[in-house]
Amino acid sequence: MAKKPDPAARIADNKKAAYNYFFEERFEAGLVLEGWEVKSLREGKVQLTDGYVVIRNGELFLIGLQIQPLNTASTHISPDKVRTKKLLMHKEEIKRLIGKVEQKGYTLVPLNLHWKTGKVKCDIALAKGKAEHDKRDTIKDREGKREVERAMKGRNR
Repeated sequence: MAKKPDPAARIADNKKAAYNYFFEERFEAGLVLEGWEVKSLREGKVQLTDGYVVIRNGELFLIGLQIQPLNTASTHISPDKVRTKKLLMHKEEIKRLIGKVEQKGYTLVPLNLHWKTGKVKCDIALAKGKAEHDKRDTIKDREGKREVERAMKGRNR
């Protein structure tokens, strides 16, 4: 059984992803970052909601991840908060992902950023988009769960 990640190690979550997509498979990829980006991530100055993964020349890139530069960042660099970040995975995994994305109409979606042994990792998912009626079902399920929790809470008192 897979061990659940430490919640304190979480940096950012893409909450819109579960609403907009069905997840088929999940993968963990490393990120190529600059020093000021790592410092900003430690401070939690990151927004993943608009991020998406593209494939260029057999490599994976994360676009739309916004990392706000700190005011204390070095003076000799000019930080670009929406810089394209390269994702690091094994070649075999990337080839398999490319095949699925090109053939079956899947897309790659970033799910979250987290720390793992001092390095920043990004969970990405091989996903299919949801139709409008599927999104309504998701909302209905979420509201139903909320009602059950309220009823259970009221009963325990």
